[in-house]
This record gives sequence, structure tokens and C-alpha cells, in this order.
Amino acid sequence: METQKIAIQGIPGSNHHMVAEAFYGKEVALHPCLSFHELVDSLLEGEAGQGIMAIENSIAGSIIPNYALIHDNSLHIIGEYYLNVHHHLMALPGQQLEAIREVHSHPMALLQCREYLKKQKGLKMVEDVDTAETARRIQQQNLQGIAAIAPVRAAELYGLEILSSEIQTIKNNATRFVILKRENKVLPQEEIDKASIRFLTDHKRGSLATVLNVMSDCNLNLTKIQSLPVIETPWKYAFFVDITFEEYAHFAKAKSLLEIMSEDFQVLGEYKNARK
Repeated sequence: METQKIAIQGIPGSNHHMVAEAFYGKEVALHPCLSFHELVDSLLEGEAGQGIMAIENSIAGSIIPNYALIHDNSLHIIGEYYLNVHHHLMALPGQQLEAIREVHSHPMALLQCREYLKKQKGLKMVEDVDTAETARRIQQQNLQGIAAIAPVRAAELYGLEILSSEIQTIKNNATRFVILKRENKVLPQEEIDKASIRFLTDHKRGSLATVLNVMSDCNLNLTKIQSLPVIETPWKYAFFVDITFEEYAHFAKAKSLLEIMSEDFQVLGEYKNARK
């Protein structure tokens, strides 16, 4: 019987945890992982049945290594979720902002709060593996003079006090997460209106434009394109593309054409568009 545990990057209180509860419900059984590689391994080894992986942010852009992780390990995208990101500065109860010497958090969180942090003179920024893990360590080790940037849920779980709320530079800040599984497509065709694909093109002039024209002719709307170098072939690139469509038949027609026109064409996932 397939395990029902959901692998997340991070621990309870992290943004991945919040997505898990929103997507699966409050009683979701978590399999926490401190890296995306560990998350992938948990799926491949059957420790978790599905996984949640951040893939892009509206400010910081794509998390490029995760595209390669999905493809290289033959994982499939079966869903997506967009989470509005809220960052809060938190520390042990009773700590004052003036007493904080260091701020620890995930590099992405530090980047997204850069303008606020620049105004706090004398603060040292320290990169860490996870937002919530930093909050938990402050509690467990009773760390004085150190603050974490994390979701409000982490403050609730680990008994920390919020010193400053909503410190992200851009308030309309969202991260897209994909839901992963070892098998593709869990929805009936009539519910599928988005897909993620990967393909290579040859070096002929206009090759990519020709492929994109086929997508347009088949009534597909391109919502994301990301290129990654093909490691074993210098100066050759793979394209990761997200597309939406009104009818699955339009996508099916495009698939049959793209399999012929492009190299190494693969469907990474067929799922429901979360932004409709």
C-alpha cells in the first residue's frame, strides 16, 4: 500500500508545511526534509507518496536546480499551489529589536526582505537551510540576540515573539509550488488544463520559434519558459515550458506534433491550473 506521507522541504512551520495543509488538509502526515535532494530521495525510496517543491517566486524567479531534479529523477507534476509569502522577524520572548545581532533564515527569505534588513544597522545576515528550522533552533537552544525570518506559524509552534511583521520588500509576493509523484497524471482529462513539458531543439535558426508557433497554432498559452544547459552536450539547451489550454484535445494535438519536431520531448506533468 502506498504511503500517504507528504514530503516537504523544511519542518513544521515552514512555507512548504503551509502549502501541505492548504492542499491536503490540516491532518496531513508530513515527511520533513532539510533539502530538495532529500525530498526527491524520499519519493524514490517510497518513504513518502507525494512531495511538495517550491519551483519559482514572483520576486526571486525560478529555482533552477529544481527543474533538473524533477527531470533527472523521472518525477511528475500532478498539481500546483500558489502561496502568498509573508515574512516576520521573530526571536525569544522578551527580546528587543535593539538587542538582535544576527538574523538567520533561508537565502530566499533574506533576499525577499533585503530592504528591511538594510535599514537595521549592525545586523549580520546568516543563511540557513530553512526558515522554520531556524525558529525551532532559537527556541531549543535559547539563543539570545538572534532572530529568525519565518512564517507566523513558526512563531506559534516554537513559542517565539514577532518583533516586526510583514517585512518582505514587495507585499504582493507569491511562490509557486508543484506537487510531485512518481507516476504522471492523477486527474481525468476533462479536469486537466495545464501541463509542464521538456524538450530540446537543434541548432538550426528559428527552431525554438517554430516549436512555439506550433503551441500557438494548437491554442496553447505559454505561461513559463526556462532553459537549462544539457550537461553532457556543451552549448545545447533543454527548454522547460508550462502551458495552459481550454481543451485537453488541443494539448494532445500539440504533443503529437512536438514529439516529431523536437528532440527528447517529455511530458513532466498534466494537472489543474491553480490560477484560474
